[in-house]
Amino acid sequence: MSDAPCAVIYAGKLLYAEAWSLQKRLAAARAADAVPDTLLLLEHPHTYTLGSAGKLEHLLLTPAQLAERGIALHHVDRGGDITYHGDGQLVGYPILRLPGGADGLHADVIAYLRTLEQVIIDFLACYGVQGERIDGLSGVWVRRDGAPHKIAALGVRVTSKRITQHGFALNITTDLRYFDGIVPCGIRDKGVTRLADLVAQPPDLLTAAQQLASIFAAHFKRQLHAETLDRLLGTSGGCA
Repeated sequence: MSDAPCAVIYAGKLLYAEAWSLQKRLAAARAADAVPDTLLLLEHPHTYTLGSAGKLEHLLLTPAQLAERGIALHHVDRGGDITYHGDGQLVGYPILRLPGGADGLHADVIAYLRTLEQVIIDFLACYGVQGERIDGLSGVWVRRDGAPHKIAALGVRVTSKRITQHGFALNITTDLRYFDGIVPCGIRDKGVTRLADLVAQPPDLLTAAQQLASIFAAHFKRQLHAETLDRLLGTSGGCA
């Protein structure tokens, strides 16, 4: 049996609110079988997002400081605490219909998260970087100076119709100073890092997106085809 089709969209840089609205529209269209599974790959301008487990005390900047530094703040419906999005970070939002779990109805969200992590671990391996998991913590970690540092954050939402939203944020050439304004993912005793600090020549974001999409397709058994937002949304009942 052939792999299921999956549209992949390289959306460039989008405001977080615009991308979040797009996710919700695509998720509704996917639930109605109006569009295929879709992988959105993009970049955001400076943004902090607080997930469903987010604590405001993990935001270390005042509203005035956020405004001065041009950082948007959004409370969102993914799992997890607070994280940062910005230039040089590859963000992936898979809009997939997951299979039913052991009961035939509910999706296995943990298995989905572990597969997303493995996609990133395999991507890092292409550059000779060993990614790893830490028990009890989501995301992908690497060792720097003997200590674990997070290189990719994960936070997802799965709807009652088993449609995925949100996803992962992988630091490629991200300015890590913006993480100083938060307690990343609510974890105080571990650092963050980026691929640019681990390899001599990190890829540009489009190259990284293409490489990661290929690995994603293999792990999720999808047949990718490139799409544009206009073409895909034009087939989903006029979403815009």
